[in-house]
Parts: sequence; structure tokens; C-alpha cells
Amino acid sequence: MSNMIQAARQQVDQLTRAAYEKAAAAGLLPAGAEVKATIEIPKDTAHGDYASSFAMAGAKALHMAPRQIAQIIADHLELEGSFFQKVEIAGPGFLNFTLGPRWFGEVLSAVEAQGADYGAGTEGGGRRVMVEFVSANPTGPMHMGNARGGVLGDTLANVLKRDGWDTWKEFYVNDAGNQIHKFAVSINARYMQLLLGEENFPFPEEGYHGEDIKELARAIYDQHGESWRDLPEEERLEKMGQYGLSVNIPKMEEDLKKYRIVYDQWFYESSLHESGYVAQTVDKLTQLGWTYEKDGALWLNTTALLKQKYLNEGKTQEQVDKLDLKDDVLRRANGYYTYFAADIAYHRNKLEVRGFDLVINIWGADHHGHVARLQAALDGLGLDGSHRLVIVLMHLVNLLQDGKPVRMSKRSGKAIALHDLLDEISADAARYFFNSRAASSPLDFDLDLAVREDSENPVYYVQYAHARICSLIARLAQEGAAVPTAAGVDAALLSSPEELALIKALAQFPEEIHLAARDYDPSRINRYLVSLAGDFHRFYNACRIKGEEPALLSARLKLADTVRSVLANGLALLGVSAPEKM
Repeated sequence: MSNMIQAARQQVDQLTRAAYEKAAAAGLLPAGAEVKATIEIPKDTAHGDYASSFAMAGAKALHMAPRQIAQIIADHLELEGSFFQKVEIAGPGFLNFTLGPRWFGEVLSAVEAQGADYGAGTEGGGRRVMVEFVSANPTGPMHMGNARGGVLGDTLANVLKRDGWDTWKEFYVNDAGNQIHKFAVSINARYMQLLLGEENFPFPEEGYHGEDIKELARAIYDQHGESWRDLPEEERLEKMGQYGLSVNIPKMEEDLKKYRIVYDQWFYESSLHESGYVAQTVDKLTQLGWTYEKDGALWLNTTALLKQKYLNEGKTQEQVDKLDLKDDVLRRANGYYTYFAADIAYHRNKLEVRGFDLVINIWGADHHGHVARLQAALDGLGLDGSHRLVIVLMHLVNLLQDGKPVRMSKRSGKAIALHDLLDEISADAARYFFNSRAASSPLDFDLDLAVREDSENPVYYVQYAHARICSLIARLAQEGAAVPTAAGVDAALLSSPEELALIKALAQFPEEIHLAARDYDPSRINRYLVSLAGDFHRFYNACRIKGEEPALLSARLKLADTVRSVLANGLALLGVSAPEKM
């Protein structure tokens, strides 16, 4: 079993129950009692490694004082061949179990046997999950917010896959609607300014002001000269929008590949409109009675859908009545479908057409008002959006240099683009730092810290631990000391506090992967790796390897190599390299 923490927990339960059955058979405890005990891991190892509440939980059913029950159980425990070397009774009747060499040896064996798959779980059960992330408007270069969403989505998908889900990574390309029209109008204005002079053609106030728009206009002029000027305006805008997308989307793919993000699919919003799927989805909502017409537009009765959703979630009628709920336009009076209508159709496609069991979106925190509305619309379509659509809301990034915030604004065109950032710092540092906090926390990204080569920089600290172990193994190999197999190690020799703490940290990895997947929080892996690197450095400073007698040298070398394997494994989940030399 890869999760040795769960294995130990299960064994405490089995040993305790077996001792109870034995004591009951001997007439010392009443037979047939159902006892629901908790098994905790005490913070202080002086209280053992695992603590069972069996005696307290069983006091009522067994009609006996907890400490008396605990003593009888302890007397009938058979620890021979188990993970545990002793049991003590503490406090009101806790049974405190202390791990023995067999368990520590099994941890080393589990890592060896599973290698790069160590930590894998089965919680996902092969169910299909789509993680949709970044999905930036293709109207300009990707910026810092996209950089955070990119690594968060990519790492979350990696973690879910390791926890037994069948994962799919998707980028939703917003290549239709109002922002594409604005994009085309902006390129057109810059193109006309090239022909007529800036003072003779006004730039739209709501247009995109970035340098990239000027570059697109210049490229059109270089290729087509003045020939687009005489086209009918609608055709000219259509061509300019399409040209801009044909340049920007491949650039986005290129930037994301540099950032080590590769998608299973780039899904185009325009395909939903062209296939009639948006119109069909809106018609279905109408057939189900969730729409009405007003002022020539078609509206979704979002208020009714949300009331139903909140009542199903346990809110009272009084609480629901106090909410300030509003309806949404699906089709404008001019016949055009809104972005919300397309969004509902896209998520219906994910759940109904492509059959994903769960869909997860990484969104900026400024979209929080949209979450319940989209879930409720999917509920209205009978797709259980309240449970099958999970939105992870991601807070802002504050970029710091010289201890001061670096100002950025997308509207003014002064946003810090992802490709510029990756020119300044390595993809390793970018991926590590952007995943270093839970999505729900704002993130301070310190550019100076990200390039430092010392233990203050967490990614350097973790990578250095890995490289240090690789160098140690190489040096000892030259002296004829090869890394042994787990079976060839006497785990009883690994008995110092630093060694035991390090092996327990290695055993924690599967649990961290599972919790990161469960809570949609891959930053747990970052924190785990920094902690594991710290445990390794403490072990390395306290426990000599080179020059020890052969059996102890061999055991400690195996422990170091096991740490190397788990560090590489964790860094791979983050999409960060594990260098052998630094």
C-alpha cells in the first residue's frame, strides 16, 4: 500500500478489535458491542504515533471505566509482526501506539516499488474531470493573472490525475462576441491612423490601447498595403479580427508551452455559435419554462433558478427572500446571444455532450458573482451544475521588486506579459512561486527572491536538497557504496529522531496529494516539499553517512535516495525540474 499512514491507521483499528474479541472470548469484556473509535495522530510523539479512543468510546456499551477497558485491551494486543513496537495507556484511557522498524522499512519499500507513481491514490475512481484554466481573451498578450491561473490549473489537473481521476485540460478561446468586435475596431483604428495620421482618425475610447494592437495594424499594412481601406466596414472588421486572432492564438500557445503547459484541447467559442448549439441551448431553457421575453430581449429567470438552488442547499425561505437576485439577458433585442448564453451552452457541452463527471474552472475572484448563476442555469437544464461544476476563485497577484509593488494595468497596455516575465525568471521559479499559495489567498510574487540562489528562495531550497542527494550518491558510488534495495536495509538502524521524522515525512506524501486534490489546493505540494527538504537537511547535518560502518551507511544512503525520489516526484507534479547538479 502506498499510503502507509492509512495502513497504520487501519492496523490500529484491526489490532484493537482483535484484542477486544479475544478479551470478550475470555469473558473479560461483554461480547458483541459496537464501538466506534477515532484514531488520531498526536502532535507530540511522546504520546505515541497513533492514539485510539476505543476505551472511552466503548465505556457506555461495555459498562466499564475507560482506563480499565484500555488495560484489558492492552493486555490482549498482539503486536508481533505488526507495524507497532509498543502500546501505552494515557490520560482518560487513550491507547497510544508507537511505530516500530517494520513500518519504517515498509515506507522505504513503498517508495522504491512505486517510484514516480508513489503517492498515487484511487479517490477519483477513474471518473472524468475537465480542468479549464487560463482561457484568456485572445485580444492581447497573457499577463500575470493568467500566469497564476495557468500553473494553478495545470498543477491541480496533475494532482487530480495522481489521485485517480481521468483528467482533461482545456483552454476556452473567446473568439466571438463583443470583445472580438472591440479588438477588430482597435486594430482598424490603428490601421487607419497609419494611412491617415493619428490626428485624422480617432481611436475609440473603449478600444485596446496596447502596443500589440499597433503591431498587428503594422503587420496588416506591411502585407496588404492600403487595399483593406476600401473594403466595406463590416468585411474589413471581420478580416482584421480574424487576422489578429491568427497571430495571437499561436503566440498564446507558444507562451504556455514555454511555461510547460500543454492542453488536451483548445475549444473555440465560435464553434458553439456556428453549430447552432447556443441557440439550441437557449431553446431548451425556454421549453423547460426558465425564460421570458421583455423589451424585445429573451431573459433567463435566474431569480427563480437561484431561489430553487439555495433552498435545495438548506437556506430558509426568509433568507432567500432577502437576497438581491437579478435575471440575465440570453438574447438581446438585436438577435445576438450574450456571453452568458454561450457560457451556459459551453458548460452544457462539457457535461451533456462530452460526459465529464466533474468540471472545474479556474476563474479570477472578480467573477464570483457569476458562479451561482451558471450553476443554477445548469441545474435548470437538469445537469446538476451545483455539484458537477466547481469554480476555484483565484485572487490577485502583487508583483514586487526592490520590496515595492510593480504597477500594471491591462487597459493602458502596461500589463506585464507572461513572455516578458519568463525572460526575467526561469519557468521553474515562475511555476513554483505562482503555486505557492492557495487560490483563495492573494499572492505576493517577489521578483528578486525568485532569482536568488540561496535557502531563502523556496524553489532553490527544494532543488538544492535534490541536487545535494544526487552528489552524495555519486560520491559514495565512486567509493564503492551503491544504493541498496529496501529489502537489503535493516530499518531498525534508522532510529535517531531525525531519521524517524524524515521517514514519517516521506509517508505523508500520498496524504498530501489526496488532500490537495480534495481541497482543489495544489499549493499543499509546495509546502510539503519545503518541509521535506528541511527534514532532509536536518537529518544530513545530524546523521553522518560517509565513514559509518557498512550496515548503517547503507541504511542512511537508502533513506537519502528515497528522499531524492520523493522530491523529484513532487517537483514533477508542479512541473518544476529536479536538477542533479547546482
